[in-house]
Amino acid sequence: MKKCASISIIGRPSAGKSTLLNAICGYKVSITAPSPQTTRNSIRGIYTGDKGQLIFIDTPGYHISEKSFNMRLKNITVSTLGDADILLYVVDTLRKPGEEEREIAELVASGNQSVVVALNKIDQKRAHPGLMQLAMEKLIPQAKFVEVSALQNKGIDQLKNTLFDLAPEGEQLYPDDFYTDQPPEFRISEIIREKAVNRAKDELPHAIYVEIIDLEIDKEKNMLWIRAFINVERESQKGLVVGKAGVGIAAIRKEAQKDIAKLFPYKIHLDIRVKAQGKWRKKDQVLKKILY
Repeated sequence: MKKCASISIIGRPSAGKSTLLNAICGYKVSITAPSPQTTRNSIRGIYTGDKGQLIFIDTPGYHISEKSFNMRLKNITVSTLGDADILLYVVDTLRKPGEEEREIAELVASGNQSVVVALNKIDQKRAHPGLMQLAMEKLIPQAKFVEVSALQNKGIDQLKNTLFDLAPEGEQLYPDDFYTDQPPEFRISEIIREKAVNRAKDELPHAIYVEIIDLEIDKEKNMLWIRAFINVERESQKGLVVGKAGVGIAAIRKEAQKDIAKLFPYKIHLDIRVKAQGKWRKKDQVLKKILY
């Protein structure tokens, strides 16, 4: 009998959760960027192998903050844990355990699920996986530990084997060729946001969200037309995204169009505009639309 498990991924911001999910699934499921808290939603990635199927839910970085936006991200993360068969706790072995790490460990340890701790970034010289494991063993005595480098694809097979060992028996829920169940609009908006965020500096990455205004398929011309808005919080930030003589927005469009073309059997025509929507991170109607 094959196995099938739902697995919630949790960890501090920039622990490498999304990079690890992409490495496990073998495809780009979740966007990545140097800025913390790039992931804003519960994003599902699917790995299917000889032993069965692992269904992962990538979550926003667990960050202690009283800001409305960050509290919503934290609530999204916590809400995914209860229904999971296994909790995959990704730990950055370059950092010392702090208040967030202790709070996450207590949260993970309090559940009834199996727990696997992925000690990430072992490829870095400053990594201290052994010391981190000793600290985590005291907080989560029931956990299994696996050393990995999501970036270098090290320890990924061992991690998958450990997860399958803990997974319950069951039939797979998705076809073999599925690696995510995200709707097209969401995947397109995330690709555009990734390209914009990776070109942004300072606070700007957190001030960006993307709206897909229109998707239209012209089968006769084999063309997919996409119209999107990159939203920022202030008028002064629009120029930072657009760039001098439009160089920035042109690069975002070119890079995003290339990645979007990998998802669809059509030629892609991408129209991106930039607009300011003041203090959107404090507006409930916007947060309800983009955070779920």
